[in-house]
Amino acid sequence: MYLLYDLIWLVGAAALVPWYLLRRLCGGKNRQGLRERFGWYAPGRLSLLKGRPILWLHAVSVGETRAAVSLIRALKRTYPDHALVLTNVTETGHAVAENIDEIDLSLFFPFDLSWAVRRVLKRLSPDLVIIVETEIWPNLVRCAKQASIPLVLVNGRLSDRSFPRYRKMRFFLRPVLNRFAALCMQTQQDKERILSLGASAGRVAVTGNLKFDMSCDGVSAMNPTDLRSMYKLPADSLVWVAGSTHSGEEEPILDAYCKMRDRGIGLCLVLAPRHPGRAQEVGQMLTARGLNWVARTSLSEKNGILRDGDVLLIDTVGELLKLYAAADVVFVGGSLAPVGGHNVLEASLLKKPVLFGPHMANFREIARLLIEAGGGKTVSENELSEELLTLLTDAEARADMGLAGYGFLQQHAGATERTVEVIRQQLGA
Repeated sequence: MYLLYDLIWLVGAAALVPWYLLRRLCGGKNRQGLRERFGWYAPGRLSLLKGRPILWLHAVSVGETRAAVSLIRALKRTYPDHALVLTNVTETGHAVAENIDEIDLSLFFPFDLSWAVRRVLKRLSPDLVIIVETEIWPNLVRCAKQASIPLVLVNGRLSDRSFPRYRKMRFFLRPVLNRFAALCMQTQQDKERILSLGASAGRVAVTGNLKFDMSCDGVSAMNPTDLRSMYKLPADSLVWVAGSTHSGEEEPILDAYCKMRDRGIGLCLVLAPRHPGRAQEVGQMLTARGLNWVARTSLSEKNGILRDGDVLLIDTVGELLKLYAAADVVFVGGSLAPVGGHNVLEASLLKKPVLFGPHMANFREIARLLIEAGGGKTVSENELSEELLTLLTDAEARADMGLAGYGFLQQHAGATERTVEVIRQQLGA
């Protein structure tokens, strides 16, 4: 089965090589990415790690990387002599990782080919491999076990959408799961689900959700007026930030925005697509609607500040927390379209009222609890304008919802400490 798995990966990797080479010829960023995905590193790339014990953390993309920040900082405090290496699959995740001060080296995750994984394990020789959320890479798990390197899954979850797919592969997954030294799951339901896939009970613990322990990197202490000035947002207008949007969501967001303008509400929209590569497509949509807009990457060229009714289109990564901090109301995307939602707690961390759509399968429990606490509200496309109007016209309601969300976060904190204790046990063993 592993031979077949390797062959499938080899075919897939071969198909991706021309795409990476084309991007490189076109001057794409992260030119070392292709080399690193095969476990080959440029001369001197690993020099910072020489002679140091290593903890290898893997987070597939942006959401997982941000969720891991509190754990990364706790590990750096607990093991100051260890080098922390963080790998990502996506380039957006890699960009976020490079801005985490506690990370000694950020690399691209290798293709899950047995020989590539063995090469990386040999070059890094980590004391422990930590996988963030349910990223089960069979060759990584198998090769680490063969090399006597313990693996720990942290912040594990099995969503309603992914669990049925995993159940179909129980026969293959059971031995893979039992090669993990420990599996730290977010909830009791996640624990029960992974046990049903064949994980041994003695390896599974409920440690909570790391997202409740998120840090805002000092953003909350920044003056909102200064943040608005940074982004050339009007100081005397309301600001609505729609973050992590997907295809099919910008249309209802712009419909709601135009309705607010028609009602005479002084409002500026910040639109941040989940994938910055969609910025051109979204920009064309704004132009077609006759809206004045400016891209984040062109903001320095703009004279003066944006006006009521303008749109700031974010075509960068890593700025969402600052934008949320400058907002009066936040909408989190991936929820009007059937994507499964994105992290709504970042807005709550900054005491902002947050709206989101009904498709929150990936964050179902968080969304439910946040709504019950009064820190957020779910809206359909038809309800978006009405709820937005309510918040924009009631400063007290905005403040109450933001504080309720922040209080909810504080009540559920502690996952980082529990996870570090599991890691400490494995390193001690």
